[in-house]
Amino acid sequence: MKKMLPWLITILLAITLIVVAAFLLMDRIFPSDVNDVNAAVQNMEVERLSADEIVELSTEITDIKTNLADPDYIVLINFAFQLNTVKAKEDFEKIKDLKIKPLLIKTLADTKPEELNGANGKDQLSSKLVNLINKTLTEGKLTQVEVTNFIMTSI
Repeated sequence: MKKMLPWLITILLAITLIVVAAFLLMDRIFPSDVNDVNAAVQNMEVERLSADEIVELSTEITDIKTNLADPDYIVLINFAFQLNTVKAKEDFEKIKDLKIKPLLIKTLADTKPEELNGANGKDQLSSKLVNLINKTLTEGKLTQVEVTNFIMTSI
């Protein structure tokens, strides 16, 4: 037993060091998407527009009904989108049923019900949608997404 004691201590110390190193490197190996979303929100500048300009640059997609990642939950949600130019709004209107609505449904289908709780959850969803939709736009830029109606229920 006396000969095994130093070996046991060495093995336990090695395992402890490996576990500590794994926890310290976990964020670098598996970066979280939340950090990317928060960075995008912080980098976004919103200029002040008049009410008429907001109406001129905004459009809506209403009555999206879909299941969430948990199939026991269903959501009914409406979105308002604000773009940076009138031309961008016109292009958005042309592709909203073909490209944007399916993107919204896919994003919601990958979202867990807990992720949509509270204002913070809806803000993170909005930020994620801004990033995804801006990749699909051919002209202009989406500056803001707002949730205008939200009902989530279990079935």
